[in-house]
Amino acid sequence: MSPPPGPLLAYGTNGLTDLRLADALALLADLGYQGVALTLDHMHLDPLAPELARRTAEVAKLLDRHGLAVAVETGARYVLDPRAKHGPSLLDPDPAARARRIGLLTDATRVAADLGATALHCFSGHQPPRTPDDVAWARLADAFTPLIEAADLAGVPLAVEPEPGHLLQDIAGFHRLRRALGGPEALRLTLDIGHCQCLEPLPVTDAVTAAGPWLAHVQIEDMRRGVHEHLPFGEGEIDFPPVLAALVATGYAGLVSVELPRHSHAGPQLATESHAFLAPTLAAAAQASAGSGGGVPDAAGTASVGPVAGPEAVGSASVGGQSASPAAGQASASPAAGQASASPVTGQASAVRAAAGQAPASAAGSASFAGQSAVPASVPASVPASGPEAGAPVAAPDATGPEAALREAAGRASAAGRASASGPEAVSGTARQEVV
Repeated sequence: MSPPPGPLLAYGTNGLTDLRLADALALLADLGYQGVALTLDHMHLDPLAPELARRTAEVAKLLDRHGLAVAVETGARYVLDPRAKHGPSLLDPDPAARARRIGLLTDATRVAADLGATALHCFSGHQPPRTPDDVAWARLADAFTPLIEAADLAGVPLAVEPEPGHLLQDIAGFHRLRRALGGPEALRLTLDIGHCQCLEPLPVTDAVTAAGPWLAHVQIEDMRRGVHEHLPFGEGEIDFPPVLAALVATGYAGLVSVELPRHSHAGPQLATESHAFLAPTLAAAAQASAGSGGGVPDAAGTASVGPVAGPEAVGSASVGGQSASPAAGQASASPAAGQASASPVTGQASAVRAAAGQAPASAAGSASFAGQSAVPASVPASVPASGPEAGAPVAAPDATGPEAALREAAGRASAAGRASASGPEAVSGTARQEVV
């Protein structure tokens, strides 16, 4: 039996907004990309325009023609409100406003199922002013409950992204939400490699390893410590070969999607350059992993984590000698019994879902359609910025679970001198944040 394919290199359409979607997909296929992260927005498969099902079927045919796997992303800035970026969110104080976001994400779940998507991406949103932490987290869990049900029915992982400045802004925040919801199988993680460099307490390679058992989608770009600014490769501080080796070692077989949403003016050029930068390194990491039987060397040079069979696998990630593992017995989120796949997507997209242990897309209409944490002392309690991207205060740390393991590992790393007071691991108390 041949081993499952490694991660598939993709590019986000939020970095190609000056191109028609058909042209963007053709470009990515011509450049050698294996997938696309499709942001639902007014210029690319508008989720609010009429005949969404028909237009989704047309996109599915394009994806199939070009052999592209797809993940569906929902980070469009003004798709619901032309005056409020990313608004309304799942944390909006107004229940009617929250319902609009829940409705959009539920519709997006149907789109993702009909496209045979590897994952549906979402995020929490900012903690509203004068909203206590416990209220905000309870509100987020309530909002996620119907979304988890829809994702589970559709057989599409709901992959929440930790976003700097949001209520859920790091891996520890993901585990807090997961635990609050009872560890549902459909809830998975979108990991942004740049965000790991920006604010995670562990080195990027260790953060990737810790996230491995829950991964369903990965975004990638360069970034600097403490500055939330998506940069072209080579303009930040990330050392990508060991990071990609760590990702391959987890066994993750989904998309690794370039995210440069502020660079659409040079989208074709940057898509070309990004592929040239990442493809050889990713291929080399996959080849090395296959030759060694998996595993990524730890600080002592021994393989601390073996391969994990896709984002739905059950396993444990070694975090500074501790185990951060999903609940025993978790399996891939699957559609209700008797549902058949109605997705016209074949080839690459179907292969990556199978390799990741995910169920096929459910039949159209199968779902009823209407997504932080303690930060160590070296990272500001919020990532300040002006306007709607102002960093949110963080909740009190939890003493148990993967969050505690992450904090303890970060403390040991700092004591051992792994976190420097300058350079990539330094975080300024006045770190600025890009508006994404």
